[in-house]
Amino acid sequence: METLHPDDPHELGSYRLLRRLGAGGMGRVYLARSPGGRTVAVKVVRPDLAADGGFRSRFRQEVETARAVSGRFTAPVVDADPDAALPWLATSYVLGPDLADVVDAHGALPEHTVRALAAGLAAALQDVHAAGLVHRDLKPSNVLLAADGPRVIDFGIARAVDGNRMTQTGVVVGSPGFMSPEQAMGKDVGTAGDVFSLGTVLAFAATARSAFGDGAASHASLLYQIVHGEPDLTGVPASLLGLVRACLMKDPAQRPAPSEIVAALAPHGIDAALHDWLPSAVASTIATHAAGILDLEAPGAATSFGPAPAMPAATPPPGTPGYGTPPGGTPASPYGTPPGGTPASPYGTPPGGTPAAGQGPGTQLPGTVRLGADGTSAPRRSRRRVLGLALGGAAAVVAVGGGAAWVFASGDDASDTPAGGRGRGGSAGPADEHFTTPPAGVAPQPLWHESAAEDSTTTGVPLLTHEGLLLVSGDPLVAYDVKTGKARWSKPGVCRPGAQLLFHGGKVFLADGDYDGVLVAYDVRTGEEAWRSRLGKQLSVEDTIAIDDDNVYVTATDYGQSQSATKYRTAVAAISHTTGRKVWLQHRDWGTKDYDVQGTVSGRYLVYADSNFNLTARDTATGGQLWTKKIGDDWSWRPTVANGLVFLPGEKLTAVDADTGRTVWTLSPNGRRGFGNPTVVDGVLYTSDHDDGVWAVDVKTGERVWLCDELDVEGPETFLRAGATLYGATGSLDGGIVALEARTGKFRWVYSDNKTVGEPWQVALSGNRLLVTHGHEIYALPAV
Repeated sequence: METLHPDDPHELGSYRLLRRLGAGGMGRVYLARSPGGRTVAVKVVRPDLAADGGFRSRFRQEVETARAVSGRFTAPVVDADPDAALPWLATSYVLGPDLADVVDAHGALPEHTVRALAAGLAAALQDVHAAGLVHRDLKPSNVLLAADGPRVIDFGIARAVDGNRMTQTGVVVGSPGFMSPEQAMGKDVGTAGDVFSLGTVLAFAATARSAFGDGAASHASLLYQIVHGEPDLTGVPASLLGLVRACLMKDPAQRPAPSEIVAALAPHGIDAALHDWLPSAVASTIATHAAGILDLEAPGAATSFGPAPAMPAATPPPGTPGYGTPPGGTPASPYGTPPGGTPASPYGTPPGGTPAAGQGPGTQLPGTVRLGADGTSAPRRSRRRVLGLALGGAAAVVAVGGGAAWVFASGDDASDTPAGGRGRGGSAGPADEHFTTPPAGVAPQPLWHESAAEDSTTTGVPLLTHEGLLLVSGDPLVAYDVKTGKARWSKPGVCRPGAQLLFHGGKVFLADGDYDGVLVAYDVRTGEEAWRSRLGKQLSVEDTIAIDDDNVYVTATDYGQSQSATKYRTAVAAISHTTGRKVWLQHRDWGTKDYDVQGTVSGRYLVYADSNFNLTARDTATGGQLWTKKIGDDWSWRPTVANGLVFLPGEKLTAVDADTGRTVWTLSPNGRRGFGNPTVVDGVLYTSDHDDGVWAVDVKTGERVWLCDELDVEGPETFLRAGATLYGATGSLDGGIVALEARTGKFRWVYSDNKTVGEPWQVALSGNRLLVTHGHEIYALPAV
């Protein structure tokens, strides 16, 4: 911002010019003030263009069209005189820097900021397109960041700047690196072209670089990459990667509409999406800039640009390095600080001095209106609130709800269908909640999020859902309301580390947390103990294995049989979960003395693997051993049983007969590395290979149905299905919750919290809600 030059006009129409903002292809841009005190940016056409009658005609038409745009996230035309000696137009002045300057000063923006930016820009494009315009030049320097959201500027006007309407075939006008492929080829550009540009802007905001090449690349190289190359999206957060990719599809018809993006990212309203949307350092510089502009407008203030009142330097959010300091550099000067000037201390305090009389946090900023009834003193309010009032109320951001989600309507309590009895491998029918489907590639946002104590959750333990409750294993054992995320009850000392949660008949069953060697049943609704069961005086329940409609199956130690003072025989037992009485007990071979097992039950088969690398099948009615076999050097997986077959992961996917243990079929990974643990849902087996591909396999024949090789995260380790969508929970290295089309395997989206927890993801289903844990982080997502 510069003071006016001698050759600059001092007035245009009814506007008094205050400062020179810059120059563009059309002419000069000035900061100006209307008689009513409104701050505007006035663009004045160059004399050579003003002398062009054709330009004047096009300029007049563009101004009339642009007047129709009045969206919240644009800087619309508020006045113009295309017939003046030097044609001019006035647009709303946005109190904030542009995105290019912010990224240059602060580096890549955090995920929540980019998400809010996407919602605001998509809303702006809706308004621009509704007015019959196509922006055609959406780029970081045309995106301004204000306290209450982003603003798109220069819409529609660019067509007049160069004397072209930019709709002529073969004419390429725009900004290399941010234009669409059809624009780069000189073809007609429609609204989908702006969506492509939106994708490039979001990639820039998330990574601090262009997706198609840096500034050193030639224009021809950039255009070639846009038309023929793939974008470099390294560093785009996983939860936004699908959205950015969808926007950057080469085929305009495959890109999402702005309305779809808005519905997906801001279903509770834009205000909720933009609540505290900016990093604190950026918000501080915007406040500094705004305060300086307001000081310029103060009644009776000198026209020279004095020092701008500045907010204190903000501390970056924890875990967000570099904010407020350019990468590798020193803190940038605040936006709006006068050239050579020194930002004043907060709220008008002179540099190095003390506050003047009557000044302080409760003092009225220049240009604000006192709200006190007597006009003498206003109640003390926050800086953000004062600034919001000073900006006419638009910047006063009000939170209207929690995390954004695709909720259009919901009934009372959702019906709950335990998936596979343990939150693993199941399908769910319709529920009474209805969520809108986000556009392709866009992950849903949490309905709620809670953080448990960091040492309370257990790695790899499947979740349990029942009648509107989510039980998360750990100490304490906690039951969360699936609608709100609030804890219904909490029980310390009842759930040992590593204990899985088995459910039936309104009870959850656990080996006693006090190591008394008993099985305890707890009422899921209240957490109160229902009963406890002992196997005998010298028999101690060690852990649970699985549950079916009749029994809980457990491992036990028989202290009455020993080979030494520390070497006791182990057993497997069935306990009725109705009466708590022992149904049968079978001793295990001495070679399987270790009681660490992972198992499952299906029909008449109880199948478990143990830490001595044995796989064993027993008859659930009697406990009699059907067969046992060695399984190599890995037992850290839970056997999968369905259709009378047991499915084994490894270098090949293997199906063995549950009665005999004989191999029925094998599936080779066809050059890919071996398979992970499979899940069977409604006659289809789902598994991941070690190259992060996801397979659907016919359980009867072993033939591949489909292979999804589109993931940029780990292949899921567990699966469940809801309606037409298959959901997978990945491991701990690079993952999240993955959604695929169950029939075709087509990738839909991936949700990640981008937190380094070091533990695998877990997912369960309650009605139309996905209940998700990532270590101690707990989320509810719409199953869409």
